[in-house]
Amino acid sequence: MTVAVFAFYLFAITAVIAALGVVISRNPVHSVLWLILTFLSASGLFVLLGAEFVAMLLIIVYVGAVAVLFLFVVMMLDVDFAELKGEMAKYMPLGLLIGVVVLMQLGIVFGGWTTAETAEAARTAVTPDGVENTAAIGLLLYDKYIHLFQLAGLILLVAMIGAIVLTLRHRKDVKRQNVLHQMWRDPAKAMELMDVKPGQGL
Repeated sequence: MTVAVFAFYLFAITAVIAALGVVISRNPVHSVLWLILTFLSASGLFVLLGAEFVAMLLIIVYVGAVAVLFLFVVMMLDVDFAELKGEMAKYMPLGLLIGVVVLMQLGIVFGGWTTAETAEAARTAVTPDGVENTAAIGLLLYDKYIHLFQLAGLILLVAMIGAIVLTLRHRKDVKRQNVLHQMWRDPAKAMELMDVKPGQGL
């Protein structure tokens, strides 16, 4: 067994076990930590495929930003997990049915799995000759699939605007900033000079 094969099985088994830990972990903080381990294992698999840029992007963006944000949100929110588990018990039969259907589909896929003759050559030559990994990804995203890339950005923009609209509530008990009131205030009335005697308070 070569080092590459050993590393593949190590990263693959770690990713599967960590993904299972994300789902079955009772503590949400532990689930986020398992998710970080899954991202790291997936980045190791990308390195073995020769996609170093995607691997580093996965570590920097997902592990360094998204997973840490998930961790902060989970730790700061006061969520009643007992109530959530009670709600989850109602949908357990539907979830089990969907899980069985997904497992059957995976069984059908693995049952009809065949290896293409050009798979080994495509695996050894990930990028065209004379083109670096980052340049090849840039050519695919911004040249061949530019319309799909722009459409994905538009969908994310609509999702962001929708999230802001759905969560924007003007509550009366929250003190908000009034920018115009701050700009139009009179400096002479906004500040008062006090002559404080030594040894006396205001």
